[in-house]
Amino acid sequence: MDHFSHLWLFFLMVLGIIILPGMDMAFVMASSLTGGRKSGLFAVGGVVAGGICHVIAGALGLSLLLQLVPGMVTVMLVAGSAYIAWIGWSLLRSTSVFGALPAVGRPSPWRTFRQAALTCLLNPKAYLFMLAIFPQFLRLEYGALWIQAMALGLIIAFTQVGVYGALALAAGEARQWLADQPAAGTIAARAVGLMLILGAVFTAWQGWGQF
Repeated sequence: MDHFSHLWLFFLMVLGIIILPGMDMAFVMASSLTGGRKSGLFAVGGVVAGGICHVIAGALGLSLLLQLVPGMVTVMLVAGSAYIAWIGWSLLRSTSVFGALPAVGRPSPWRTFRQAALTCLLNPKAYLFMLAIFPQFLRLEYGALWIQAMALGLIIAFTQVGVYGALALAAGEARQWLADQPAAGTIAARAVGLMLILGAVFTAWQGWGQF
């Protein structure tokens, strides 16, 4: 397999993982629906920043440490799932839907960015990817490993921007219509809250079985 085919295969694997509903996708959609397109796009930026941290950690060998100390992964798994479930529960209890996530006030764009980055950093699916898949695409015959890691990281980042960015824009457009329909807006917000809770539970259950 030549280097181009190698990168293309990695892109297809990353795309397949990113388009699967998960914690990052749910957070981006919730941010756009509650805070508008700007909030959603800052959430996308936070997810990308978290993804870059995953790549750096993988390249520096943190993935090996997590593999040797599986208890750390379990802590991240529980913390990440609990964090997303808490946001979902807040939405389920909300009566005022648009403009802010309840119980945390009106988040600034940078606060949304930080929350999205934290969500990504606590996402067990990302660690499964870094442990099982990412190292397989670092090959000595293709040159310096740090350059390869940078190239793979760019593929991940651009794929996240494409998929989550489109979702943020679509959800932001839907927000205005929902804002004009209070009853529908409340139902939509609670549906998103339920989706976040179910996603957190499913992610925890799936990840727990892997470790």
